[in-house]
Amino acid sequence: MMEDYSEYKNILKQRLTEKRYYHSVCVAQEACRLAKIYGLDADKAYLTGLLHDITKNSCKDEHFAIFKSNGIVLGDIELSQEKLWHAISGSAYVKYNLKIEDDEIFDAIRYHTTAKADMSLFSKIIYMADFTSADRDYDDVQTLRAILDKSLDNAYNYALSYTVKDLVERKLPIHIDTVNAYNETVLKEECL
Repeated sequence: MMEDYSEYKNILKQRLTEKRYYHSVCVAQEACRLAKIYGLDADKAYLTGLLHDITKNSCKDEHFAIFKSNGIVLGDIELSQEKLWHAISGSAYVKYNLKIEDDEIFDAIRYHTTAKADMSLFSKIIYMADFTSADRDYDDVQTLRAILDKSLDNAYNYALSYTVKDLVERKLPIHIDTVNAYNETVLKEECL
């Protein structure tokens, strides 16, 4: 039976805007659905989806306080792209402030924005839940949702290609973790 995680929801309501809280609940629901489809722990997926953006609305000072207190050093791209900070600080916040002890949860939160090479099935589910949650309405989301219901790997590959193309078109830097994840998917396809 699924827990309702009301204590975490109350924390999120204090930390996030109403829109970001709604997004977090949508990601939690999608993560739970995907976990059931792909045979993983639905409760853990729901909780991870719920917490994935816990520091999204944090100020710069809070992000950097979390980084400093946990010995986290940002690279040049991370420093220049504030949008990446919440995944890094959020993972640490969940571990050290909420005292959740699960490396799979930390990893999924840490890489839900950039992805990385050798993503676990669980991390891919959180990445894809964030990409396709019910509140998302970007071009191609319906196509991606249809692919996702048939193949997590095909959807993940599509999402990475979409992300790389979008970042290139907007002339934004691409994090090396995203590049490595993308290259890994391309190399795997070549071997098939």
